[in-house]
Amino acid sequence: MADTKIIYNVTIQVEKDIVEEWLSWMKEVHIPDVMATKMFESYQISRIIKDEPDGVSFAVQYVCQDMKTLHQYQIHHAQKLQADVKEKFEGKFVAFRTLMEIVASS
Repeated sequence: MADTKIIYNVTIQVEKDIVEEWLSWMKEVHIPDVMATKMFESYQISRIIKDEPDGVSFAVQYVCQDMKTLHQYQIHHAQKLQADVKEKFEGKFVAFRTLMEIVASS
């Protein structure tokens, strides 16, 4: 099978008291920095609909051309960009990453 597009999904639970600040920073600073790497074609932020006592969860999804491109992102950019988030919001969020292969879309 030829390389297919990859979704790099970051699921993040943010403490309730920083949700607005975090979301604003993501839209104005972090995501533009990620997109400036030229490794991703598009992104979206989705709020996960779920009642949570400790925070609000989001899925931030970045679409890249193939695994090779994602690997280049991980080697050259991911560590610094993840450190920026950690520095800004230390102890106020938890995150995990998932890779998905697009098998069909419209």
